[in-house]
This record gives sequence, C-alpha cells and structure tokens, in this order.
Amino acid sequence: MWQFPWRYTESIMMVIGLIVVGFALQLFVGKVDFFQLAYPVNLIIGGSIILFLLLFSFARNSQFYQWFSGVPFSVSLIGGLLILGIAMGLIPQMQKLDPHAHDMWTLLGLRQVTSCWPFVLVYFVTLLSLGSLIIRRLIRFDWRDYAFYFNHIGLWILLFASGLGAADLRRYVMYVYEGETEWRVYNDNQDILELPIAIQLNDFVLEEYPPKLAVIDRESGEAQPEGSPDYFQIDERFPEGRLGKWDLKVEKYIHQAVRNSDSTYTEVPMPGATPAALVKITDIESGKSFSHWVCGGSIAQLYMMAPLDETYGLVMTQTEPKRFMSDIVVYTEDQRVDSTQLEVNKPLRVGNWMIYQYGYDNVAGKASTYSSFELVYDPWLPAVYAGIVLFALGSICLMWSGNKKKKGGTK
Repeated sequence: MWQFPWRYTESIMMVIGLIVVGFALQLFVGKVDFFQLAYPVNLIIGGSIILFLLLFSFARNSQFYQWFSGVPFSVSLIGGLLILGIAMGLIPQMQKLDPHAHDMWTLLGLRQVTSCWPFVLVYFVTLLSLGSLIIRRLIRFDWRDYAFYFNHIGLWILLFASGLGAADLRRYVMYVYEGETEWRVYNDNQDILELPIAIQLNDFVLEEYPPKLAVIDRESGEAQPEGSPDYFQIDERFPEGRLGKWDLKVEKYIHQAVRNSDSTYTEVPMPGATPAALVKITDIESGKSFSHWVCGGSIAQLYMMAPLDETYGLVMTQTEPKRFMSDIVVYTEDQRVDSTQLEVNKPLRVGNWMIYQYGYDNVAGKASTYSSFELVYDPWLPAVYAGIVLFALGSICLMWSGNKKKKGGTK
C-alpha cells in the first residue's frame, strides 16, 4: 500500500480517513454552520476552489493528480456519499436539534447529515476531484467527448451551486390578512424581520369536498364501529346508502347553509355558512323512518345531530379542502406583479424569491381572514437548474452514443 500508482485500496482508505476526521471534528467542534459561509464568503470560497483547480492542473502529469482525478478515487468518494446518504435515509433527520439530546446519532451529526463534517469533507473533496478530472479532459479537448463534458460539467455545477448556495438559502412564512399588505416575518428567534418583498392579499378562496355522514356513540363521541368506522359520502348523484342497521337517503343537501329555525336550514352564501343535509333515516330492524337535519357546524353555526336511539346518533363530519387559492399582488424594490392566483403546487417566482401557498386558518375554513405564504430566497437556484439541464443532456447523449456504438459493434 501507499506505493504509486494508488488504486482502490488506497482510495477507500483515504475516504475512510476523511469520514473519521469528520466525525472527530463533529465531536470536538460541532456541526458546520452554513450561515457563516453566506455571501460574500461563499463567492470567495468558490473563487478559491476554481483558482486551486487551475493551479493544480499544472501538476496533471504527476501520479498523484492522475489518482486524484481517476476512477478508483471517484468511485470511493461516491461510495462514501452513498453510505452517508443511506444513513440519512435510515436515521430520522431533524431541522432543529434538541439542545439536551446526547444520543450517539446526534453527537455524530447523523441527525443532520448534510451539515455534519463527514458529509461536508467528502462532498468538498468530490468537488475537487471531479473538477480536476474535467480540467484534465478539457486540456486534451476532443469534440467527440461532448457527452462527457455535458454530463460531468453539469454535475460539477450542480454540486458547486447547491453546496455553496445553501448558505444563502432563506425560508420564511408570511401571514397576510385580506385587504392588507405585509412585508414582515418572524425568524427562528421570533424576531421581526422586514423583507425586500411585500404581498397584498386581495381575496382568499377555499373549495371543499362534500362532507360525510357517520354514526357515533352519543356518550363517547366515537365513530362506529370503533376501530374501523364506517362513513357515507354525501353525493347528490347517489343519495342513498347504509350505515350499520340504518338506511339513509339524503333528501336535500345545502353546501352553504345557515340555520333559520331550531331544526331547519336555508341556503345563505356568507362567511360562516356550513354544509347541512336533510336525511331520511330508516331503522332496518323496526322499519321505522323519520327525516332530520344534520350539520357539521362551523365557527358561526352550531352542529346538529340526528338521534338514532338512546345510544347512537347520526352526525356530519367536517369538510375537507379540495382547493384553496389566494389572489395576491407582489411588490419588490424594482417590480410589481399584479393580481396573481397562487395555489398549492403552483408557486410564483419573483426575482430570486419563490412564493408558495402555505396555509390558512384551519379552524375558520372558508371564513379564514388570512392566508399564509412560504417565501424562499435562493439566488443560486438558476445555476442549480443549469447544472441539472447539462447533466440530463449529457446523460441522454451518453445513452445515445452508447446505443450507436452497440449497433455499430453488432454490424
């Protein structure tokens, strides 16, 4: 061992050494604080990496350079990242660590793998090794290796931008009331921050699925049968169903109802309105039937139950959201985005900000007076996307060129 040329044995030992050093740093120094690498520190580090790779390329004919940018070391580094990735999948990851936690996984940093020293060291050396390989191949440029260039340069840009850009990534949740404009958020320490972006909420709209009917125990409130409750989904196309020993028929359904007497409802589209249904209930055993209104209730309306006997009652469940949307106007220091409808999984990009529909007042439901938005600031995201595109393009080219060679060999 340790006699040039180095192969897999030395490469594996080198990666194991990096991981051991990383765990030692984790125990004595603590996790990597990425916020200390925020702009402009990350730009200085990035520039230093590129300068080092350019200067290091003058030693490209040495045996150390050939090993450092060669296949055995690359495979070993990938293996190290794979092992740490498996650990991240098997060990529950935490966004915030309990300061009083002293279990083995926490001390070794494996509850936050991407910010522990072993991962950072292996990632950093992978960046240098891959960069050395790219420069070595670019110096002996051959246009026929276009697939290699796309694939490896794209991967390097992806690793470079996502790693150094993590320090500039910021996430905030902003709560905006209807008719108001907000630009303030709370940080992790519950301090108020003023952002260079503001959101005006014109309207919040919530669409709901029709509720369900269920039989409950009137004393405990548990849905029946206990442990595996049965539900009847209200659907005007299929108004009849059965729960337990009772046949049900929805004679009338009002999605936005308001109680207009002690036992009846009428349709009134207004904040606080709630679904209500007039249900004909038939006891299969006795043959007796009667009609009764049931209502799930809301912040403005009391619920109503239909008593089935001394033990059981028929109730309506709370509605489940089908779609919620916010009509917003966004302001930044240099632009305004007029009246945009923001929905879940349909974010809005404004400059380096991504705005996501986050939530609303779950208790108030449709009557929610505010909407919450997640704001993500990531100025390195375009570079990450560029790396992904180049990497994907290179992978497609590799498969295409490999298929051509296979067909040529067959002939």
